[in-house]
Amino acid sequence: MPNKKKLTLTVDAAVVERAKRFSRRNDTSVSELVNTFLASLEDAGGAATPVVTRLRGVLPSSTSLDEYRAHLEEKHG
Repeated sequence: MPNKKKLTLTVDAAVVERAKRFSRRNDTSVSELVNTFLASLEDAGGAATPVVTRLRGVLPSSTSLDEYRAHLEEKHG
């Protein structure tokens, strides 16, 4: 059995409900969905995977990362 570690996340309630519905429809668990996503962030060599590469650049280049992080912190705690 792989070495597992517990992780506590704070996620919007609506997102949790959608994740639960998705996991039931796809015969998996929310934990496995999160595990699969996190594992997809970089390859074994530490390089960003195509999933992450596609997500880069979603924000306009004029966006201040510090302001965006502050916004996310205010919104999600």
